[in-house]
Amino acid sequence: MIIHHEAVKQEASDFSWDVSFLRLRDMQFIKGNGNWRMEQQLTVSHVLIVVKSGQGRLTLDHDEYQLRPDTVYVCAPGETYGIEAKKASQLKLFLFKFDVFQVTEQGYERVQGIKKERLFPLKGEIQISPAGQLVSLCDAIYDHWRSEDGLERFYSQFAFQELLYYIMKNRRLQAKESRTSLELAKEYMERYFNENLTIEQLASIANISPKYFVDLFKKTYGISAIDYLTELRINKAKQLMAQSDAKLRDIAHQVGYNDEFYFSRKFKKKVGVTPTVYMKSRRRKIAAYKSPITGQLLALKIIPYAAPLHPKWTAYYYKMYRADISVPLSAYRKNQHWESNIETLLHARPDMVISTDELEEREKEMLEQVAPVFYVPWLEKNWREQLLLTAEFLGETREAEHWLEIYERKVKFARDQLKREVGDDTFLIVRISKQNLYVHCNRSMSEVFYHDLQMVPAYGGDRFIYDQQITLDQLAQIDADRLLLLVRQEEETLAFWKALQYSMPWQELKAVRNNKVYLIPSDPWVEYSAYAHDRIIDESLRLFSGDCPK
Repeated sequence: MIIHHEAVKQEASDFSWDVSFLRLRDMQFIKGNGNWRMEQQLTVSHVLIVVKSGQGRLTLDHDEYQLRPDTVYVCAPGETYGIEAKKASQLKLFLFKFDVFQVTEQGYERVQGIKKERLFPLKGEIQISPAGQLVSLCDAIYDHWRSEDGLERFYSQFAFQELLYYIMKNRRLQAKESRTSLELAKEYMERYFNENLTIEQLASIANISPKYFVDLFKKTYGISAIDYLTELRINKAKQLMAQSDAKLRDIAHQVGYNDEFYFSRKFKKKVGVTPTVYMKSRRRKIAAYKSPITGQLLALKIIPYAAPLHPKWTAYYYKMYRADISVPLSAYRKNQHWESNIETLLHARPDMVISTDELEEREKEMLEQVAPVFYVPWLEKNWREQLLLTAEFLGETREAEHWLEIYERKVKFARDQLKREVGDDTFLIVRISKQNLYVHCNRSMSEVFYHDLQMVPAYGGDRFIYDQQITLDQLAQIDADRLLLLVRQEEETLAFWKALQYSMPWQELKAVRNNKVYLIPSDPWVEYSAYAHDRIIDESLRLFSGDCPK
């Protein structure tokens, strides 16, 4: 269906929309349940998200937003999005996937490149006022979209146009004049966090009662005002700790704590290590050139100065350490951006670089212009040996040996616990990509899941096989007691996975019938590092304890 928009304009929002047309390609109404969350996934189309009820946190590429019913969110092609619900059972949202087409001399071209913002100007978080009709319009589109009547489904395209018109006509300006009093109080905290701020003082700035301020701040930003203030102070302290001449007592005073010992306790509770350990790790500017190196450094209690970060491809490190890693690098799995990463490092000037050794010669030559480079043997050594070699290079051998001792004790405990839970059940790990199934087992899965935890592989052949395509009939013949699924987070794969679950051959699999199918994320299961393997132990205990997300 083709609907033209000839330079649509709106005075309030002051933007022009070049000649283009839209096509709704898919929509979903999502109800959260149990431990529901949407993994960070790559989109090839535009995505529009509208919240019907509930709260949660949305990540659009590197930006995070608090989900709100009076707001819509737009993700552009080539970017990633993911959702975590605050209370999954209460979250209900609409997710629209649509294409934007540009009119060219040759016909119509789907917008994917650098001109996408000019051709479709909505992106990120857009507040709607009034928002009264937003949900009812979405309900109507959903009813038309899932109708068995072809004419009704055809009309859903028109209804979607009406929704976009409503959004554009009623989008709220983000100018300074429209800032709420609550935002003014938040900005005051960000500016004067080192002062002795009280809830009463902040509530006065917001011009509301202290009790209402506490409730409204938590509801709006997903964090309490006191916790947010602590977060501001800790993050500033981390920046100060990177300075070579910084003293702990001075840092505590500069961020608002008169008692350095209280500050130390607060810091350890929030960060997980003492200020002394943290300061030691920050004094050396160590660049982790590859994601597994980040995992090895963290096991040594060293936070890298530079490292790959992305909410999808290094989800855990992005969530936990993006405020600590001063220089973020591109983290795409097949890193096409290595030249820009080296350019970034040249400007950042780290003291040293640590990388795996599976680099092309040209990349090595350019990397060695940045700083001294230590190459970790990737294929010749296992992860324990890699950790010890890295530790030896950094003078942290005792730390590595201590970490491995703790890991071995943890493995023994987990192995005994899991044996009681799963008995002699057999396991098969299956990777789903595009419209294909693969028997899958990478190095981490082989060495940690099957060897350290001693889970029983269902596959009769070599358990170390990386990928072998398999049919549903062959899957049924293997007859695994439990299935672990690694589902690629992109649209074609997710559509195939959704359809697969309703197919009779899938439903007849023993593991499916017995409700013993487990979705596992790529992070940490595909990363070969000490820190990731420690997390695989934790994930295995969580999955098979009876609290299994579906």
